[in-house]
Amino acid sequence: MPDASVRPSQQPASERILEELGIVRDARNPFHTVLDQMLSAADAVGLKHHQQIILAQPKSEVMVHFPVLMDNGHHRLFKGYRVQHNNALGPFKGGVRFHPRLSLDETKALAVLTTMKASLLRIPFGGAMGGVKCNPGELSEGELMRLTRRFASSLSHYVGPDYDVVEPDVGTDSRVMAWFADTLVQTTADVRRQEMFRAVTGKPIEIGGSFGRDRAAGLGLADVLTEMLPELAPHTGARYPGGTFACVGFGTVGSWSARRLVDRGMTLVAVIDHTGSIRNDAGIDPFILADHVHRAGGVAGFAAATSVAERDVWSIACDALILAAADGILDAERAARVNAKCVAEGGHLPTTTDGADVLLARGIEVLPSVLCSAGGVAASYLEWVQNRLSTTWSAEDVEEELTRSMTLAARRVKLARIRYECDWRAAALCASCERLGKVYDLRGVFP
Repeated sequence: MPDASVRPSQQPASERILEELGIVRDARNPFHTVLDQMLSAADAVGLKHHQQIILAQPKSEVMVHFPVLMDNGHHRLFKGYRVQHNNALGPFKGGVRFHPRLSLDETKALAVLTTMKASLLRIPFGGAMGGVKCNPGELSEGELMRLTRRFASSLSHYVGPDYDVVEPDVGTDSRVMAWFADTLVQTTADVRRQEMFRAVTGKPIEIGGSFGRDRAAGLGLADVLTEMLPELAPHTGARYPGGTFACVGFGTVGSWSARRLVDRGMTLVAVIDHTGSIRNDAGIDPFILADHVHRAGGVAGFAAATSVAERDVWSIACDALILAAADGILDAERAARVNAKCVAEGGHLPTTTDGADVLLARGIEVLPSVLCSAGGVAASYLEWVQNRLSTTWSAEDVEEELTRSMTLAARRVKLARIRYECDWRAAALCASCERLGKVYDLRGVFP
């Protein structure tokens, strides 16, 4: 129960807003955690009260249940979500996630983060997120296709190229996006049918996808580290180039960020994934390792490195630790072992609240996901632009624009940290909220 001696004006801004909206805080709820961080930043930059309460809740939340015919001849009922958080800057934009532990509150948290990413990048998109609670690894190709099509059909009235644009996320890929786009086309009136391809990004190249989209999140993270490591050097001793780094996760994000950083003069010394942990202080070639992972399904058994205990990778001394694995991977126990000079969040919510507190107390810099994982949002925007212009850009042009966008976003975060005298996570959110506040000041609130 709150202390009655504490007046509302003395409460943190986030507490006042949550209380006004009737939200009972739960420290284990990812939506509440993200809200607390975002509202604290909004208060720091001076967002008006009505702007804060608008940002504190999604504009709409869609929940659907739909049957899917399984290979055994029986139907199974699935639950899906689409949360549209904010569209003050432009159409809603966000991923489609297939995961067995997906929940409404997690989806809401990810939608808020997508709004913040788009604002930080200064692109004309709002934030959304959706998905289906399922384990795609347990589904056959036919079952996965039928699930995707039923989900897309359920959302067909809620998405569109100028209203809500979807992109791949955890558990989905370009193949899933192709099924999603085709379903939207088949279930839309003739006059708008072909336009619906523009409502989906992350598509295969053959049907309007963009070169470089598959690697954008990893390359964008590398661009952020390229910009930020020299900034951290005077305080942490981080080296760039010539420094070392480790990856937690070696999927699309981890492997492409590692390849780009090695090309720029850094050394990969350790990797963790779901199959095991490997280490080689002389350096691991991420290009060869990526080929091994493609063949073997994980890093385990890689001949050019030594298999080690997972705890040995968390505690390895390095300049940067890249988190490119599951949400919540860095908890308080693991954070107490981290021996890196900085942590870069390549996933959406890779660090728990307790883990972030431990890193902050230990003086380890954390470059947040709002900045580090924004490359996928930037690349999806570039695909959407190409579709609208009915043109195709080269991979080189896409990567050049991606680097420009991520570098400018990193510089905005650096300026915000100086202006508001805060940590990197708060600085990224402050830079995002600044933009949203200016837009709301100009647009007002209808009516």
